[in-house]
Amino acid sequence: MAITDKIYVKNHRQLSSQLETSIPKGAFKGATLDILFQGEGLEKLDDATRDRVLDFASDFLDCGCENNPYCGCPERKFIRYLLDLRAQGLGPDAIVDVMSDDYMLYAYSGDILSFLDSAVRTLEAAEGLAEVEGDRESLEEIRRTKRDLAK
Repeated sequence: MAITDKIYVKNHRQLSSQLETSIPKGAFKGATLDILFQGEGLEKLDDATRDRVLDFASDFLDCGCENNPYCGCPERKFIRYLLDLRAQGLGPDAIVDVMSDDYMLYAYSGDILSFLDSAVRTLEAAEGLAEVEGDRESLEEIRRTKRDLAK
């Protein structure tokens, strides 16, 4: 299961109530993305909530793909966001706090830890492949990235 399947809308019931429609808890579920992408009913949200929802939409749903928001770009952008937070030295609990503050999203710290561990393991595999291929440039880039995540 992808990490984006484990990212949830904080205060989801309150948000559903303000929008006067039911939305799933999952931030990357189709119905949630539809509401955010199309902007239907966002004027009903209080200012602070609307700002965070619009930030989420502009940061993750903005791409030129024909199938947007179902093209995979939002999920890839969010994964990059999580990896960038880790590269800044944040641990799983702090990452959850930041995503909550930034976008009114939450996840379980254990899920974030598992995702980060998996990312490091994937980089280790890529590192081995780059070494076998003799690709020094990629090898150094992978090692730098792995060091940033393993802090």
